[in-house]
Amino acid sequence: MSQKGDFGAVRKDIAKLLHQPEYDDGSAGPVLVRLAWHSCGTYDSETDTGGSNGAGMRYEQEGGDPANAGLQHARVFLEPVKEKHAWITYSDLWTLAGVVAIKEMGGPDIPWQGGRTDYVGETKLPPRGRLPDAAQGSDHLRFIFNRMGFSDQEIVALSGAHSLGRCHADRSGFDGPWVNNPTRFSNQYYILLLSLQWRKKKLPSGIEQFTNYDEDSETALMMLPTDMALRNDRAFLPFVELYARNKERFFADFSKVFEKLSELGIVRDADGNITNVDVEFGGYISAPKKPAEPGAPKKNTDDKVGPSEAEPLQKENSRFREKSKL
Repeated sequence: MSQKGDFGAVRKDIAKLLHQPEYDDGSAGPVLVRLAWHSCGTYDSETDTGGSNGAGMRYEQEGGDPANAGLQHARVFLEPVKEKHAWITYSDLWTLAGVVAIKEMGGPDIPWQGGRTDYVGETKLPPRGRLPDAAQGSDHLRFIFNRMGFSDQEIVALSGAHSLGRCHADRSGFDGPWVNNPTRFSNQYYILLLSLQWRKKKLPSGIEQFTNYDEDSETALMMLPTDMALRNDRAFLPFVELYARNKERFFADFSKVFEKLSELGIVRDADGNITNVDVEFGGYISAPKKPAEPGAPKKNTDDKVGPSEAEPLQKENSRFREKSKL
């Protein structure tokens, strides 16, 4: 176990587990980025609720939100790190994992500070419905992201994370990757969004996405309705064009906006210490590591009616844990 506050040691162990040959495209990186984003993206600036403090996905109310489907994989991947560095909070671990994954996949350095605390109960959990609905358009994007305090430019920059990973029909209902190399952070998302012909396709789930099929390479890519909204909206489009032609500018802007995302819902003093800690208990509250067996404490995401999230993953992820032993 490392010394409390040794985030450098945690970074190294996160980097070690990214290579997962049997998961998706061989990397846990994209799903860790999504975990970081969803753990922060519940923030509401008007009520000052939600955000990166708390690690609320440990509880069914937030972890069971359909918008968070599939993120149990990311949380399980990180359990060996939590076991080795028991002092770190889940809220710090999840946000740091996203920052490390982006860098390891070729992305920019993103400033990150620790100090987030974990919720000790469900009373502060944000309501469901604060995360984006990918089937919607530009008005919805602005409603969701303006609530967090993001501008049009920042919305487009954050969307560049779609250069990583893929959608899964059994999670979001959408299916496929955005780019040809979904484990390499780049500005390819913007280039393809502008340069390819995208055709609307209705999926077996009943929802519609946009697809491009290349007959020569026999590969299919996809874009979400919210992605197409960036191209079709007059205010969003100039930033899409900027990032498509200027990778360095995209990396710089993405670094700034992802740092801003990771700080949503917390207030720091001049020394970087978080001042709005848990008002009941105070201090750096680190939730204990989840038990390895399915079932765990009552009302968390591993203990709900029917199969818990751990049961269907237990055998599958035992292989992942073996490959990612620290």
